Amino acid sequence: MAEQNLELGETNNADLADLEKPHPRPRRHFVIFGIVVAVLVGAFLLWWHSTFYEDTDDAQVSGHLVQISSRIAGQIVKVNVEENQYVEAGTVVAEIDPRDFEVAVQQSDASRQGAEASAQAAQGSVPITGINTGSTLTSAGADVRGSSAGVEQAQKQLESAHARVEQARANNDKAQLDLKRYAPLVEKDVISRQQFDAAVAAAASTKAGVADAQAGEQAADQGVRIARQRLDQAQAQLKTAQTGPQQMAIQRARANQASAQAQQASAALEQARLNLSYTKIVAPISGIITRKSLELGQNVSVGQNLMTLVSLDGVWITANFKETQLRHMKQGQPVDIKLDAYGRRYDGAITQIGGATGSMMSLFPPENATGNYVKVVQRIPVRIDLKNPNDNRDHLLRPGLSVVPSVRVKQ
Repeated sequence: MAEQNLELGETNNADLADLEKPHPRPRRHFVIFGIVVAVLVGAFLLWWHSTFYEDTDDAQVSGHLVQISSRIAGQIVKVNVEENQYVEAGTVVAEIDPRDFEVAVQQSDASRQGAEASAQAAQGSVPITGINTGSTLTSAGADVRGSSAGVEQAQKQLESAHARVEQARANNDKAQLDLKRYAPLVEKDVISRQQFDAAVAAAASTKAGVADAQAGEQAADQGVRIARQRLDQAQAQLKTAQTGPQQMAIQRARANQASAQAQQASAALEQARLNLSYTKIVAPISGIITRKSLELGQNVSVGQNLMTLVSLDGVWITANFKETQLRHMKQGQPVDIKLDAYGRRYDGAITQIGGATGSMMSLFPPENATGNYVKVVQRIPVRIDLKNPNDNRDHLLRPGLSVVPSVRVKQ
């Protein structure tokens, strides 16, 4: 028992000694100081960022979505691409049966050749028509002058015939008077029977001469009428020949019409060749094929959408900033872009600030002229382009991906 009491005493003395030793104070003030510093630094960084930067998580990558459609109607005979396949610009993605269009090209080519031949013939007839009308006019003028001279000559011949008639009548009158005087004389044998017979013959001859002269006069009168008819005919031909300029104009118009028809046929041939080339549907730009709704043997119509081509080049950022963030925002300001999908960062710059809010561009714009109006902060789309497009040569930026842009609004 004594030993136990001795051990208990020693233990109590040791505990008392430990209690009497000085313990170090807890270093809580260092922890508190660190927390205060961290809070101050965070507050400063938050103030600095909110003062010099504006950012938003309502932003995504935008790009060109090209709807590939058919420019002609026909049946698909070949499909060269698959869904989500990358194609280069100019790649033939599908083909339409070209046989109908090849026949159309042949028909148009034949029509063009015929129209060009007609145009050449019409153009060649223009100088021929000019020569013919010129010579016809010259000949008609000569005919008019000759016919006029013929009329004058016929009239003179008529006058001469009329004079011969008068002369024949005078001779006949004298011969008849001589015959009357010789008749009683021959009965009394004053003159010989031979003289009387000569007087009878002379009277008959002069009477026949009158008839002949009258016939000549009638012939001369007929000659005058014929000459005048020839003159009228020559004058009519002259009038016809004088229409040469109008005939030339008509022929030139026909030649121009034939040339226009040839040009029209050439245009139709070119259109037929274009339609034949449209049987090969090509990718207008490089990109990835999506939403392909095209199968072999399908009949397509003009303008029908066959697939969508997503361009991976020339992308940009569409950031919808609040209207309260636009106070110091302007074109040309630098932007730090963070891509959510891969954590990559890109350098960009503001290129455009939208002309209206997104709600105004919606299908049903809001009508605020109501009694239950609640103010809502609007957002404005802002376009941001990459400063160096080569930063996206790996095509990680794809339309629709989310990004977080931070705009440096103050320097």
